[in-house]
Amino acid sequence: MTTRRKFLTTGALAGAAGIGAATLAAPAVHAQSTIRWRMQTYAGPALAEHVIKPAIDSFNKIAGDEMQIELFYADQLVPTGELFRAMQRGTIDAVQSDDDSMASPTEVTVFGGYFPFASRYSLDVPVLFNQYGLNEIWDAEYSKVGVKHLSAGAWDPCHFATKTPINSLEDLKGKRVFTFPTAGRFLSQFGVVPVTLPWEDIEVAVQTGELDGVAWSGITEDYTVGWADVTDYFLTNNISGAWAGSFFANMDRYNALPDKMKELLKITMDSSHYYRQWWYWGGEAALRVNGTKMKLTTIPDAEWAKVEDAAIKFWDEIAAESPTKKKVVDIFKKYNADMQKAGRPYRYT
Repeated sequence: MTTRRKFLTTGALAGAAGIGAATLAAPAVHAQSTIRWRMQTYAGPALAEHVIKPAIDSFNKIAGDEMQIELFYADQLVPTGELFRAMQRGTIDAVQSDDDSMASPTEVTVFGGYFPFASRYSLDVPVLFNQYGLNEIWDAEYSKVGVKHLSAGAWDPCHFATKTPINSLEDLKGKRVFTFPTAGRFLSQFGVVPVTLPWEDIEVAVQTGELDGVAWSGITEDYTVGWADVTDYFLTNNISGAWAGSFFANMDRYNALPDKMKELLKITMDSSHYYRQWWYWGGEAALRVNGTKMKLTTIPDAEWAKVEDAAIKFWDEIAAESPTKKKVVDIFKKYNADMQKAGRPYRYT
């Protein structure tokens, strides 16, 4: 840029000097550094292509030089079980996961992922959070530990995909299954043996016989991540109609964001939740009807009712552990009673 001193030494005409003076009077513009976040998801690359990557790509495109989020996949920076601590320390700025998998030290951790029969359909999850009070409870619990709970949403239902068929509760006994901590705790009473392994090792573990199957997802994920290639049977009964997961952020990093970026982040998360609603809902039906990789099996309703009855006892056991847990369980009971009274299409049984 031409400075006033250089301009005057050139002997420029007075009119030109006037223009130069006006230029000098304009305020200086300083480039602002781009805000950069690192976010890790619970999902591996194939699954992340649907459950998170489109939303983050959209965020980065809109935010441009103001902010960029670098996305990392399951166990890429830290193991999933260490995600919470890494985010709390600020090693990672944000996380997409369920509370259960990332071992959150809160009173609501047990309800993340698949809490048995807390939901029947994917829309139950956002309604529970946005209309029945779970958002406020989650916000209070995470604020205590320096983490911002940003937004909760639904994923797919929880089904068994196994090497051998499951046609009765007896067939569950001895099955070594990759599943979520709370789901495993519940299913163990039926003889299921929960196994914890890194997400990327699951397919090989099924192939080698270390695992008999998975109870980690619905049929859409089984096909998407490759588990349908190594399992032969899919049980149509599920222990939860939708996985409950959330976006979280380091509190200090979130509070430092400009309001504009906070709002864009909110819209981005809403977009991600919406994408999953139709992707899973349509995929679960389409692959049951048209899928060719797994044979469908079903435990009769009368027998499966034992699992549903056991879930209610499990709820009461959890509620007895603390006042906060009781408050959440009471909300589940209230919500499900309301849906039952509302009738079709909210509840069929």
